[in-house]
Amino acid sequence: MTTSKDDFRFFHRLRVRWAEVDMQKIVFNAHYLMYFDTAVADYWRALALPYEEAMAQLQGDLYVKKATVEFHASARMDDQLEIGMKCGRIGTSSMTFSGAIFRAEQMLITCELVYVFADPATQTSRPVPQALRDILQGFEAGQAMVQVRTGTWAELGADAGALRTRVFVEEQQIPAELEWDAADATAVHAVAYNGLGQPLATGRLLQPAPGVAQIGRMAVDKVLRGSGVGQQVLLALVAAAAARGDREVLLHAQRSAEGFYRRLGFAGRGEAFVEAGIPHLEMAITLPLARP
Repeated sequence: MTTSKDDFRFFHRLRVRWAEVDMQKIVFNAHYLMYFDTAVADYWRALALPYEEAMAQLQGDLYVKKATVEFHASARMDDQLEIGMKCGRIGTSSMTFSGAIFRAEQMLITCELVYVFADPATQTSRPVPQALRDILQGFEAGQAMVQVRTGTWAELGADAGALRTRVFVEEQQIPAELEWDAADATAVHAVAYNGLGQPLATGRLLQPAPGVAQIGRMAVDKVLRGSGVGQQVLLALVAAAAARGDREVLLHAQRSAEGFYRRLGFAGRGEAFVEAGIPHLEMAITLPLARP
């Protein structure tokens, strides 16, 4: 039986809410399955797989065959919990996940979830695709789940353009004529891909003045936001700016993303302004970056 945090690479963290506590002032037993199910959803993000799109490409879906929970101790209101989850076995058409809920170092609950990969139309089992098998095994072995490629619009424009259309034009309702400009043709572009070759995030790098780089058009697939994939794209573009000798990198950050850029060392300057109907703030960082 898995009992140690060291057995897990992945953790989902949450705080027990009032609505999840029963009359005994402990977490109602059915909520633990919800905790594990929530952790599994976050596990797919750690694999850099937007679940719905990934399963559509793999031509299948996952169905729960078996779910068992063993209770060792109770969680209480306001406890901060860590739910460890891992894929321990992949059979011909099934995969077994084991999980454990910890409060600090104390193990409270364990579970086993067995999923079957199946045709969504008939719900009949199918072999687990080799691509999915490789991603799961690679993650548990400590491999990186994302690859960032940099290149020209001719090389990456199809994938970068599709992401930008979904995020800016469809989601944020920015007019298409404001999204596309001639700068794409000369910019350095970066696109992050998962193990299925699906594009997850993009950005571009311009040079508005000698020694000055400008990052823009940063877009991340909605499902993967908060997973770190946007950070990888940003750092790849900063590295490209440093490699060509730029002294400064600036960007126009949407105010909703300001915290993301600040955590990566960018500092705001000047007053906020509106661009394409969205509040922005100019932010910058000096190169070369200080080594930690």
